[in-house]
Amino acid sequence: MSVPKKDDYGRRQKRNTSCALFVSLLPFFLAAALYFYLWTPESPPSIVAAGVKVAPILLLAAVVLSWNGGQSLVMVGGLLFSAVGDCCLIWNGFILQVSGIGAFAVAHLLYSVSFLSSRYGPHSSSSWIRGVYLILIMVGGGFYLYLYQFLQKAPHSDVLTPAVGVYFCLILLMVCLGIRTRHTVTALGGLSFAVSDSSLALQTVKVLPQIGGHLVVMVTYYMAQLLIAVGDVKAAEDDLSKRKRS
Repeated sequence: MSVPKKDDYGRRQKRNTSCALFVSLLPFFLAAALYFYLWTPESPPSIVAAGVKVAPILLLAAVVLSWNGGQSLVMVGGLLFSAVGDCCLIWNGFILQVSGIGAFAVAHLLYSVSFLSSRYGPHSSSSWIRGVYLILIMVGGGFYLYLYQFLQKAPHSDVLTPAVGVYFCLILLMVCLGIRTRHTVTALGGLSFAVSDSSLALQTVKVLPQIGGHLVVMVTYYMAQLLIAVGDVKAAEDDLSKRKRS
């Protein structure tokens, strides 16, 4: 009778963990599907609409907390601030818009801090990663300069213009740190978040159509949050495996 190899056991264990994680994410997929099923762009804002929109994010926070416990409190905090931002942006009004931007800015800051944690492993920025940073900075700066002309014409431009600028810096920081982790899922999550926010900005200034643009925003947004949350769980699992081997 042959003894199973250690590598085979590790692969089976990793596969079982992935299956268990997928099952725990089923409520998120169902909640996201419910949002798109009930989604009516022209319907008035309501508490029910806000609850349906934030439910997938709250479920992701519950998944991360159940898998990683206290070591992922910063990541969970980022998800919760994202939910607050979602609620603020459902209703119109300058104060709520700025509050929503502020909530998402805090979320990006918390994600960035989380990406610097030890569970993502030691990091060293190679030349190609530094090149990616430079490209992202150039693209982000160019995009903000494009939006600047619209922001200057918007009401309360004296507040909105610098607020959007700071927000762009924070999301750019989050994306760069996500790439720095060298976790593919995490990096794709950060990039997807940047695509979502860029699409939302273009929709706000009427470059993208209202209905089609909003669909792009929400699909990439839920995808970003899913990838970032799964990346955090995977990072914790990989870190635990490394500790067991050492």
